[in-house]
Amino acid sequence: MSVPALLPGADRAASSAVGEAYARLAEAFPGLRIEELDASEPAPQGGGWVGAAQLAEGGAALDAFLAWDNAQVLRDYGQQARPDVIASFGLHRYAWPACLLITVPWFTHRRVPRIPVGNVTFQRTLGRMAVRVEDFACLPDDPAAALPGARVVPDEEALRAELRQAVAEHLEPVLLGFGPRMRRGRRALWGTATDEIVESLWYIAHLMGEEQRAMTELELLLPGTTKPYVGAAAFRELTGPSGEKLPTRDRASCCLFYTLRPEDTCVTCPRTCDADRIERLTANASR
Repeated sequence: MSVPALLPGADRAASSAVGEAYARLAEAFPGLRIEELDASEPAPQGGGWVGAAQLAEGGAALDAFLAWDNAQVLRDYGQQARPDVIASFGLHRYAWPACLLITVPWFTHRRVPRIPVGNVTFQRTLGRMAVRVEDFACLPDDPAAALPGARVVPDEEALRAELRQAVAEHLEPVLLGFGPRMRRGRRALWGTATDEIVESLWYIAHLMGEEQRAMTELELLLPGTTKPYVGAAAFRELTGPSGEKLPTRDRASCCLFYTLRPEDTCVTCPRTCDADRIERLTANASR
């Protein structure tokens, strides 16, 4: 089933606090398109669409969602992964774009939407999300403060607190749904959430040409002392063979890809030594 028809672009943008941010995201990263639903529009159903609330329930919808990851691993790597590895891959493939629903409007327009799991539907193979935004936080000088659902906060730190809370409110039920299958405790799950926030926005900001600003702001957002999150943004710089600066970070959690390819860890994995990081980052930069 296709997404219900949307309002004409100008009319939708005029009444939306997040429409321009989602449009900029789609321009930078065409692999993800976010459609806004108004109060009367039903969420899409069938055709591969799944509600975030269904995933949080941890039942048949989650079984079907993870079956896709299992089939992908068998197809691409020719081996059966452990159930907890499959669940970890599945969580990443939902949480990475879900975090962008909240972090991109903050990064581009200083607006933080509150989006409970009941307001998000996901179509993973098409890279589409349908979302209903009913309220958001913004700063006092934001023209969007006059829009319905606006909640004005006094300053940047208060807005960062709103962002941390909004992401936590959305991800907590999802983590509870995936958690038993991942065989990870609460601390490890929130370490995963920390990584999804940082690495998704870091990547998108790089595509937007604003990587350095994103790194600075993510360090302020996640300094390592903000519960329930575990770990900091943890950016650092390495020096390449020609003296170039190579940004990297150390993940707070493990994606478990090493269980499929022990020799091929992620470049931000604590298992990856700095020499290997420099070699791989330099090779990527030269392409």
